Amino acid sequence: MQEANTAIRPIIGLEIHVQLLTRTKLFCGCPVVVEARPNSCVCPVCLGHPGTLPVMNRRAFELAMFTGLALHCEIARHTKWDRKSYYYPDMPKNYQISQYDLPLAGQGWFEVGSNGGGRRIRIRRAHLEEDAGKNIHDTPGCTLVDLNRAGTPLLEIVTEPDLTSHDETYAFCIELHRLVTYLGVSEGNMKKGQMRFEPNVNVAITSDGTEFRTPIVEIKNLNSFRHVRDAIAYEIERQVVAWREDHDYVLGKAPNENRGWNAERGATEFHRGKEAAHDYRYFPDPDLVPVEVTDDLLADMRRRLPELPTVRGGRFCAEYGLSPDDADVLIGDRDTADLFEETVRAGAPAEIVAKQFVNVWLSKANDRAKTIAQLGIGAEAMAELARITADGTINKSAANQLGQVMVERVAARAADDPGAKPTDLMGGSTLGAPSPLALAKELGLVQVRDTASTQAWVDQAFAENEQAVKDAIAHPRKAKAAAGFLRGQVMKLSGGKADPKLVGELIEKRLAELQQMR
Repeated sequence: MQEANTAIRPIIGLEIHVQLLTRTKLFCGCPVVVEARPNSCVCPVCLGHPGTLPVMNRRAFELAMFTGLALHCEIARHTKWDRKSYYYPDMPKNYQISQYDLPLAGQGWFEVGSNGGGRRIRIRRAHLEEDAGKNIHDTPGCTLVDLNRAGTPLLEIVTEPDLTSHDETYAFCIELHRLVTYLGVSEGNMKKGQMRFEPNVNVAITSDGTEFRTPIVEIKNLNSFRHVRDAIAYEIERQVVAWREDHDYVLGKAPNENRGWNAERGATEFHRGKEAAHDYRYFPDPDLVPVEVTDDLLADMRRRLPELPTVRGGRFCAEYGLSPDDADVLIGDRDTADLFEETVRAGAPAEIVAKQFVNVWLSKANDRAKTIAQLGIGAEAMAELARITADGTINKSAANQLGQVMVERVAARAADDPGAKPTDLMGGSTLGAPSPLALAKELGLVQVRDTASTQAWVDQAFAENEQAVKDAIAHPRKAKAAAGFLRGQVMKLSGGKADPKLVGELIEKRLAELQQMR
């Protein structure tokens, strides 16, 4: 819809709310239990009863600071708590304890679009605050309120308006989700509201050399990556259309708005005018003392910070020769990335290990809604499977079969002994299962590399498939497909035990002999 002499530049910033992985709430001892019975995890403190006093959850503060360091933020040595005043039914105190002018972290950056095309998005601030409860609209004619979530620790991360498209914002959200789950600071389950995105969107429109900027719209509480992308794309288009219909639809003349996303309609909907900071009447919370961050605490946090996912992915490519796609799969889960490196250190070729992680172990994990590390197969067993694949003892198909049996046996033994730790399939482990090589022998999957036996299978395949042999010899266009078909027949006759490389060599040799005899 772009007109001549008109350029459109989206301006997008994000507010991200991350529920931190703590056992208790931010200012009281109530447990954080997502599926608990409504209003069963509450107390006078989180319900805001008069005379109650909040006490800060140290664990939540440390997780927030840990995330700030991972986002390359400056950590404040002195920070405080503020009351953010507003009324909603899910906010029992009529104010939220948050941080205003002295957030715990700020002035950082996070890279989106790595693998050679990364771009840094500035992080304005990251601060702690308590979550509100949850309004439930399932009962006709009324709204129910569950306050179990009220007081749960949230880390709010605010970017500068550096994002330039719905696709870039989509990628940013995925990478940030990966970071917080990789760090272990949040489960990041968006269906349970543990990570929520609120894009702030407006558009710079340059027409005949003059720039116009549309009002800022905040799209509230998006809990899926797809909704983030679709809502921003729609909102950009809506604002451009609104400006074309009325050139007074610009900052300063038209109000900023809060809008919601209606996924069924595929459209944003007006909720209310967008509040400014003064609307919340911030003031320091008189019941909570400021927090002083010591040199020792900050140094300890820095020591505990792991190698970050994007850095680790780049190292996997450089050090192990992995493709960016394979490295991306491996760093998706920190424990899985650790297991990969342990497997390589156990003496397996990195390229084979990576392929088996992606093509064997990942499919088994996905079938069970687990990560690879949660399958219970240890590094020694994975390394042995990779080694016997690399040296030709078994072929790729057999490796996949072995992986399936290994996972099934671990699951069966874990079911028989719930107290066991299914960490390894090697002999002498907790589960006492056989090694992959012993298992391959047990199942008859050891590859046959005997020339005489393989030649017999080749001769049988040629005798039983005369048309394929004729096509391979007489029809150049069909030759490749026919030879491939014959290889498949040999592997079928051998029960998958023949060495595919030797099979190919013997088929080519036999076809060449028949070609000369014509």
